Amino acid sequence: MRNTDAVKRFEPVSVLLIDDDNFLRHALGVSLGAYGYVVQEAPSGEAGIQAISQKPVDLVLLDVNMMGIDGVETCRRIRASRINAGILMLTVSDDQDKIIAALEAGADDYVTKPIRFGELVARMHAVERRIRAETPFSMDILRIGQLELDPKYRTLKKDGLEIRLSQTEFNLLAYFMRHPSVPVSHTKLLRAVWGAEYVRELERLRTYCKLLRQKIEDDPAHPRYIVTEREFGYSLQDPTRSRTPEEVPHSRRDDSPMAPDE
Repeated sequence: MRNTDAVKRFEPVSVLLIDDDNFLRHALGVSLGAYGYVVQEAPSGEAGIQAISQKPVDLVLLDVNMMGIDGVETCRRIRASRINAGILMLTVSDDQDKIIAALEAGADDYVTKPIRFGELVARMHAVERRIRAETPFSMDILRIGQLELDPKYRTLKKDGLEIRLSQTEFNLLAYFMRHPSVPVSHTKLLRAVWGAEYVRELERLRTYCKLLRQKIEDDPAHPRYIVTEREFGYSLQDPTRSRTPEEVPHSRRDDSPMAPDE
């Protein structure tokens, strides 16, 4: 497995930077190259799709707002081609609809503009770790209610029909399914799925739980699988069974963010 420490990598990580802002693309390309990454650049979504089809890379940095094929559609087409690269979206901070659309299209994470280089590299490391990490868990198929998750082939089925998940959606659901019926705090979920540097990003967790609910719930507005443990976190429940009193948290724990959940 690769050492993800910058500069000291035995095997450099390859990055495809897709952005129609020539100045920003060049500046990031030079900075990432100096940091030890092997960088390709593409000035448009079309050029990026062509480049990655000809030469696969480890990570894609993809601007959301571009002329021609925008970042969301570019992400969707890359995922449709089954290319197994981490995708990190570059977006403006107040464009929540575009962020959600990008995650739904298969992006692994996002960084908001103006870009802080240290944060960008940290997020790139985190995406790479999640994709490359060898799981210490059992590879046995997990079943909860109508859901069947296969960690070996990274597939999810509901009632026998396959549901496509992004890398991060899969990792979050896998964590839930390995801890069924257990209320898990926001902090523990963020640390386990994203990493310690994400533990205060409650909105990120809410967004991904919303995305998962849209894919696995019969009625996402009234979820029966991913249940909110108010002011604490979430739990994955089996809709076919009732919860025992021990499975319901009675008070907020110290490691949970203070903001109430939705």
